Amino acid sequence: MHGALKKYAQLEDPDDQVKEWMSLVRELAYDTEDCFDKFIRKLGDGGVHNAGFKDFFRKTARRLKTLGARHGIANQINDLKLRIKEVKELKTSYKLDDVAGSTSGNAAVDPWLAALFAEEAHLVGIDSPRDDLAKWVMEDGNKHGRKVLSIVGFGGLGKTTLANEICRKIQGHFDCHAFVSVSQKPDTIKIIKDVISQVSYSDEFKKDMEIWDEKKSISKLRELLQEKRYLVIIDDIWSIVAWNAINCAFPENSCSSRIVATTRIMEVASSCCPGPDDQIYEMKPLSDPHSERLFFRRIFGSENCCPHMFIEVSKAILKKCGGLPLAIISISGLLANRPRVKEEWEKVKRSIGSDLNGNQSLEGMKNILSLSYNDLPPHLKTVLLHLSNFPEDYVIDRERLVRQWIAEGFISEERGRSCQEVAESYFYELINKNLVQPVGIGYDGMVRACRVHDMMLELIISKSIEENGSQTIWENSQCFIRRLSIQDIIEQELASVLAKKDLSHVRSLIIPSSGCIKHLPSLTKFETLRVLDFKNCKGLEEYDMNGMENLFQLKYLSFSGTGISELPSGIVTLHDLETLDLRGAKFKDLPARIVQLTKLQHLLHGNHLWKIPIGIGNMTNLREITGFDITMSSVGAVEELGSLINLKVLHAWFRVQGAESQDYKSHEEMFHSSLCKLGSYKLQSVHIYGGTPYLFELLDSWSPLPSCLQRFEMGTTEYFLSKLPKWITPTLTSLAYLDINLSVITEEVLGILGELPALLSLKLYTGTVHKDRLVLPGRGFRCLKEFVCEPFGDGAGNLLFEEGALPKLEKLELSFYVSMAKAYGFCLGLEHLPYLKDVRVSLRKRDATPSEVEAAEVAIRKEANLHLNHPRFIVA
Repeated sequence: MHGALKKYAQLEDPDDQVKEWMSLVRELAYDTEDCFDKFIRKLGDGGVHNAGFKDFFRKTARRLKTLGARHGIANQINDLKLRIKEVKELKTSYKLDDVAGSTSGNAAVDPWLAALFAEEAHLVGIDSPRDDLAKWVMEDGNKHGRKVLSIVGFGGLGKTTLANEICRKIQGHFDCHAFVSVSQKPDTIKIIKDVISQVSYSDEFKKDMEIWDEKKSISKLRELLQEKRYLVIIDDIWSIVAWNAINCAFPENSCSSRIVATTRIMEVASSCCPGPDDQIYEMKPLSDPHSERLFFRRIFGSENCCPHMFIEVSKAILKKCGGLPLAIISISGLLANRPRVKEEWEKVKRSIGSDLNGNQSLEGMKNILSLSYNDLPPHLKTVLLHLSNFPEDYVIDRERLVRQWIAEGFISEERGRSCQEVAESYFYELINKNLVQPVGIGYDGMVRACRVHDMMLELIISKSIEENGSQTIWENSQCFIRRLSIQDIIEQELASVLAKKDLSHVRSLIIPSSGCIKHLPSLTKFETLRVLDFKNCKGLEEYDMNGMENLFQLKYLSFSGTGISELPSGIVTLHDLETLDLRGAKFKDLPARIVQLTKLQHLLHGNHLWKIPIGIGNMTNLREITGFDITMSSVGAVEELGSLINLKVLHAWFRVQGAESQDYKSHEEMFHSSLCKLGSYKLQSVHIYGGTPYLFELLDSWSPLPSCLQRFEMGTTEYFLSKLPKWITPTLTSLAYLDINLSVITEEVLGILGELPALLSLKLYTGTVHKDRLVLPGRGFRCLKEFVCEPFGDGAGNLLFEEGALPKLEKLELSFYVSMAKAYGFCLGLEHLPYLKDVRVSLRKRDATPSEVEAAEVAIRKEANLHLNHPRFIVA
């Protein structure tokens, strides 16, 4: 069934019969899977037993006890067989094999024609990027070779329009110019011949062109352009393969020729620009003023003629457009043909999503947005549709998202990669294709979260309803609801709407920041849940959690941010659970039977610390554990940590005070022993909060070291290491983040740290006065992008960066005492940090006069202002 769905999902624009048949197959696949799951749960015999007299009676008793269940499932299987037969007959009746083997039908109107022939007077917000890029294109520098400008961005941002305006502005400086569109299914021969037709006026040269093959066409174009300064726009490139096929036709001559390429895909943009003289330009949405100007000009002829009564509703509509020129033009065109009555505009605001499927004024926008969706392989379409579970402007955490994909069954291991690795690769593919917007990009390139553009979200919701992938609570469907997201809705409506729904087929239930929990039906209504996400849901204490023990298929459960004080007892029976997110919950401890959840991979907690449960060593699938207090736990439980062979992330707390610290030596010794065992497994990230000198003395002999350790953090402000641990050496080839407290920071320490080959972020905290200025020489720290140097207690003097020091640094935070730094002057050497973007300096004022503090601030601010990057500068 999944194979059939995959086959027909690849059709670009399936007709209604195909869509109807696919919906029937999808529902049949869901119901078959649910039936099997119930059979395994209710009628599985619990394992193999020895044959014998007692076993005979046991099996007989079980058969009698489960007679009703077996009869019910047998009826379900018979129903499924009948439905399978009907679906097969419909496939023959609809002649769907012929449909799947044919290409797409009617040719669509080229969506780029409007952009290509847009009148310059009607364009908004394009002048500045056009002029800047045109200036760059015309610069020869010291070379006269070919350069490529790649314009990349989300569909509908105006890439084609910008490229065409650049061409209009500078085409007079070139011997010839051409514009060609590649599209999703490029015809290389046609594209090459199209360029030849635009750049050659000789009929003799183009004689017999219609019979040229690909090789001959490329050869003739190269011959034509070899001695010419040419300008070519290659629009809408969808793959690296397509670019490589076309690029070889354009010679890299010494005539200062230029190519402008546009694409939606960052990977393709990078492929177009391999040389140091090439440039990638990322399109940005229109600013609010430019959006309003375009919107009102298209409707009223001037941005100053909008009646006052339309101001508020216009802002709401423009917010939904999100600075997307195509959306603004399409919706303003729709409103221009409507009566100028506020109620009509309100209707448009409310129905933008549904109008995408039925309004001719918005058809062009839908087509362009749909191109990105249609280009996706089936597995990416599935995970993209899952994003319809989240409301507008919602920041979706990456880890939360990929764990839900896995729990839903969207992800399979492939080519030696785990489900987590595969899911994360899908997440980054969506970003690469500009279908989702990254939020919070780390120095290692990892993206913390994402957001979906409002217009793309409307398309995703539309597609999701069509395929019954996901529904918000107020949407109706003839099919069963499989995925349910309860978003903002009037409370009085919620209970009555939910009462009419059959919720027994819901596979995921997500309630993003809703306060409507008291109207949610009992969990007993949700028999087939895989995902239950209450993250940030308010009022959860009012909800009856009885029935959770029956959610035997549940794999993902989140109470994050809910503040609940009591954990439902039924959790300990959820033997398929893989993620349990309890960050922000307030209960005091985990139930002892939690260790029965041997499939659990992520056990997350934050605010209130727990004891490590005895028996945790049996939970060998655990990959991440947070929120455990070592000193609260038994020594035996701490020892069991060393048995977690798959553990990658460990957050451990040591809460000890004064004389009590002597009471926990055995805990610290056992933790050290377990950490050494984990070092030979898969450990990647260690966070230690609190602790004593004895603990860190033990950790000085940490061995074996985790070969793939990426992050180590000391979360304490109470203890400072007297020296750098012995295990911090250049052999830590994966260590990217280091947060450490040292009583003394010396140039020798900085020299050792500077040799760590993969270090991206270094946070040093010290509690000792540094009277001498620390000089960072022009060596080491080849990759470092973030450097924080902060004092506790008496603090430190200032730093000086020599030329060549920290060549990749982007963010700098440091503190120093003005009274000490005045002896050396207040110069930091910021000009020697070429990639600097953010600077934060804290001036400690003790023993310094107001005039000295002012002089320090003026000197450092001047240094930052003179920096070529004009970094963001904060002084405190």
